[in-house]
Amino acid sequence: MLESFRHFDQNKKIDLIGLGNAIVDIIVNIEDKFLEINNLKKGSMNLISSDKSQLLLKNCKVIKQISGGSSANTVVCLAQLGNDVEFIGRVKNDQFGNFFSSDIKKSKTIFNTPPINEGPSTAHSIILITPDAQRTMCTYLGASIEFQPKDINFNLIKDSKYLYLEGYLWDSDLAKNAFLEAAKIAKISNTRIILSLSDSFCVERHRESFLELIDNYVDIVFCNEYELLSLFQKENLESCQKYLSSLCELVVVTLGSEGSFIYDKSGAKIIKANLTGKVIDTTGAGDIYAGGFIHGLINNYSLNKCGEIGSICAGQIITQLGSRSNIDLQELIRNNFD
Repeated sequence: MLESFRHFDQNKKIDLIGLGNAIVDIIVNIEDKFLEINNLKKGSMNLISSDKSQLLLKNCKVIKQISGGSSANTVVCLAQLGNDVEFIGRVKNDQFGNFFSSDIKKSKTIFNTPPINEGPSTAHSIILITPDAQRTMCTYLGASIEFQPKDINFNLIKDSKYLYLEGYLWDSDLAKNAFLEAAKIAKISNTRIILSLSDSFCVERHRESFLELIDNYVDIVFCNEYELLSLFQKENLESCQKYLSSLCELVVVTLGSEGSFIYDKSGAKIIKANLTGKVIDTTGAGDIYAGGFIHGLINNYSLNKCGEIGSICAGQIITQLGSRSNIDLQELIRNNFD
């Protein structure tokens, strides 16, 4: 029997539409002492002001810039794997906004959201990489928090097999409204809805409304271990498992070096991690895993193969700086399944 969370409407021309914060990732290498001086918890995502951003950057050496954001990372991974995908997010007509637009299009991701000319500058996230490859994010949301329903072409959502949403959008009321409007359109259009919980602190901020959103709209949830623990307010994964069957049709949980597990109505499936080299930077690993996994769903692969593709993509991305693969992902997948 075919799983009900898959999409088999071949008349839909777009594989996936991703909604999210359009953010320029600014990658910086630091020592642990830098986190202590700036009172930052390792591995956390911190919302900061424009002034704080400038202060942090003043004391750092920028290594790399990438058109980032959680949803954008997943969408670009899908584009690199040969899928027809589009990203929707708000940028300003400024230096960061122009960079984001040109950079994301290099992956063959469609990005047609018109830039704004007034208001806050384009969002950017300073990603602080410590010697142990952990990343701590300091994010200025800027223009992205004014993302609203008028920024979305709802006809595109009707014509898409999947709609991918990131939990970070819940931090803005305007973006939240856009999020809900998109979910409603997707629901009545038989477009499968995927939610990434994004960050454990984000889950803490919006736990009850996330649970309500999932119950009303979401078909598939992606999260890591800590986000799941935060969602159910539990201390270990074993305590969470009895709640998963009532959450939604498919839950995919990444566990870092321990791999991942997939939970659907048939039970849990364990997927091993796939590490091909030294860990350099874990930025975007969960997003890239989701991209690989969804690529499998789009191609109607088994859940085990979906998870294996996700692990291969994530295992490669953490051996380099940044969330854009510097090798051909399609060839990587072919080489692992030949």
